[in-house]
Amino acid sequence: MTMQMLCAFLLAFLFVTGFGKAYIPWLEKEKARQQIKKDGPVWHAAKNGTPTMGGVMFILAAVLVCLTVGFPGMLQGHFEHIFVLLFSLVFGAIGLLDDWKKIRREQNTGLTTRGKFLLQLIAALLFIFIMKKLGFLHDVLYLPISGKEIPMPAWLFDIFAVFVIVGTVNAVNISDGVDGLAAGTSIPVFLFFVLITFAWGKEYLQLGLFASAMVGGLMGFLVYNFNPAKVFMGDTGSLFLGGAIAAMAFAYDMPLILILLCVMFIIETLSDIIQVGYFKLSHGKRVFRMAPFHHHLEMGGWTGRKWKEKELFVLFTGVSTLCMVLSFLVVFDRF
Repeated sequence: MTMQMLCAFLLAFLFVTGFGKAYIPWLEKEKARQQIKKDGPVWHAAKNGTPTMGGVMFILAAVLVCLTVGFPGMLQGHFEHIFVLLFSLVFGAIGLLDDWKKIRREQNTGLTTRGKFLLQLIAALLFIFIMKKLGFLHDVLYLPISGKEIPMPAWLFDIFAVFVIVGTVNAVNISDGVDGLAAGTSIPVFLFFVLITFAWGKEYLQLGLFASAMVGGLMGFLVYNFNPAKVFMGDTGSLFLGGAIAAMAFAYDMPLILILLCVMFIIETLSDIIQVGYFKLSHGKRVFRMAPFHHHLEMGGWTGRKWKEKELFVLFTGVSTLCMVLSFLVVFDRF
């Protein structure tokens, strides 16, 4: 099992680092450029025109690993990683459509908020329906700390699952605002699933291969995305990541672990919700210098010290790593 997991990691890492050398110049040639929001930090204007849709790099790496390293397991009838991959690809496709519209219009607006939400809602409902039909998902909620399992009415579980999936996808998307931030914060999340696979055994190997591929792919992506970024993942990458994280949590039957595991994504989302809500209620006042939270730190919020992008990367990745360790300690002895 160790060799298979290592092969998944190395294959994904080597593919992304190699593919990026040809793919990024192609994006530049095709003028697939990111348009920076005008209401963001003024120094981000220098990023305008950076190639986007770089998420395709680690998405293809995940596909490659699932169909090669994961193939022996498929011959034995284990397709869990394929279901997670397909679900993630659906969200990646929504992001790709959004990125394509942005590039075509040469501005930072693609799909409408309502349109994007509707597509995500449909994708989440289809995932839940299919996973239940195949027997991979049940109307039972596992409580990580107590270890108890609570049966739930089907309708209530479905509402909860949709909320978690759509919320996770958008939380990762919101966090993708600084070089390397979404990738760096996501790596410990997928590493958690790798560790859980080793702790729980070969039954979860196929899912572990997907997680290993994501760790390797994202590390390879950081070669090009770390500050100063040569390419952005775009909504193609961030929506794929969010879908993958949510799908993995349900595949391992512990969606509530995301509360601890994804603390930084939750903080980012809450800061955006609080900012918008308070702005409307107070008729123009703000809680944060700028939302989401990473922009607040960039702008010198609270302390007056303006955080640099590399410092934000270290902060978010560090906290995410700590949350990974705590999450593992909470659930490693479940089985």
